Amino acid sequence: MSISVFNLFKLGIGPSSSHTVGPMLAAHRFLSSVRAQHALADVGAIEIDLYGSLSATGKGHGTDGAVVAGLMGFLPETVDPECIRPNVERCVAEGRLLLADHHCVEFIWARDCRWHDGSLPFHPNGVTFTARRQTGALLYQQTYYSVGGGFVVDQHEADLGSGHEEHIELPYDFATAHQLLALTQAQRLSIAELMMANERMWRKEVDIREGLMAIWGSMRDCIEMGLHHQGVLPGGLNVKRRAMLFHKSLLRSTPKNVISTSMSAMDWVNLYALAVNEENAGGGRVVTAPTNGAAGIIPAVLMYFMEYSQEVGEQQVIDFLLTAAAIGILCKKNASISGAEVGCQGEVGSACAMAAAGLCAVLGGTPEQVENAAEIGLEHNLGLTCDPIGGLVQVPCIERNAIAAVKAINAAQLGLRGNGEHFVSLDKVIRTMRDTGRDMQDKYKETSTGGLAVHTVEC
Repeated sequence: MSISVFNLFKLGIGPSSSHTVGPMLAAHRFLSSVRAQHALADVGAIEIDLYGSLSATGKGHGTDGAVVAGLMGFLPETVDPECIRPNVERCVAEGRLLLADHHCVEFIWARDCRWHDGSLPFHPNGVTFTARRQTGALLYQQTYYSVGGGFVVDQHEADLGSGHEEHIELPYDFATAHQLLALTQAQRLSIAELMMANERMWRKEVDIREGLMAIWGSMRDCIEMGLHHQGVLPGGLNVKRRAMLFHKSLLRSTPKNVISTSMSAMDWVNLYALAVNEENAGGGRVVTAPTNGAAGIIPAVLMYFMEYSQEVGEQQVIDFLLTAAAIGILCKKNASISGAEVGCQGEVGSACAMAAAGLCAVLGGTPEQVENAAEIGLEHNLGLTCDPIGGLVQVPCIERNAIAAVKAINAAQLGLRGNGEHFVSLDKVIRTMRDTGRDMQDKYKETSTGGLAVHTVEC
């Protein structure tokens, strides 16, 4: 399985990569398959069946609206988030669905979008699309799984045990952190240099650099949007946005150019993470990093570095993101980045490890120190449950990103203070995350049936 940095960092919309971005992509893939068979004009009805976590928290995550938007022809990376709701509301009101902005069919929301209690065998995030002829006869049917971070596999790929990633022979392929470190030692490369060599198998280096800087630009834009939006987040919990007022307070009391070791630095890190995840919770444009639920951690830590370090520039951004992606690849290959599969340790824990690794690298850490920083970041998120109140990516998710961003900085500092030697390897921690997720009860894995989701009076 060959995973590119651009598989882990990609543009999407809130509030969830697993429950919004993935389902929209799945719906678009289904539509593309129908069109490839030249059968779009033969479609008389569309049925949507949501299973497992997609069903349990799908309404809070806007999964139903996302799949309908995907059937309309929208894609997460290009759609204007502001246009989704009016299009979906029109579909509900008129009882008609315009497939690919071209072919109209009857669509009765309460009848044709169905929510099921059970999960499909392969993954908790399952959705089945069915296209029928005017007569009611089956035209085409396919099941898809949103496996975390916006990654989608169909039933055939699931049966083969493969993902939807390209299978490319990489010059420095690695499946474990042990292999990654051995490669850096043998080739005398940093982790970022090794990742760049692999990325060149997909695209030219100039395009890689431009793409990564565009990703960073989108992260900064998301922070900026979060600092200027106010009001109440959608969903019914009446959670108020805090980032704008927090920002104004910091500007009055603690300018960003004060001593970087002061508590004010942590205030700014907290602010950046809150800003991103409030945008995500509001359905805005975000970068999956590696998921939407954990989208604020890497931007907050990278912004911290850019504002408090002496020498910053394009190369540091590229090295940070490439190094972080290497850790994300290890988490995805050997465990999961899906909250529905392993709990929030797979989302916030993975992002914390990635951010710690990226920061350690650009601060001059060796590959061994980088691996240690990542291990610390992930180790101290082990067992973290996913229990969003009301199925919304708001409480505890927004603050959780701020806490993990600060934790990532601390992990990088601890890594830099050592020589790379440590008792527990990153590989062992990733395997522990996988095993912990397997043992974790389903009610603590993005179903809103356990933890804070059921022990909060306000809900």
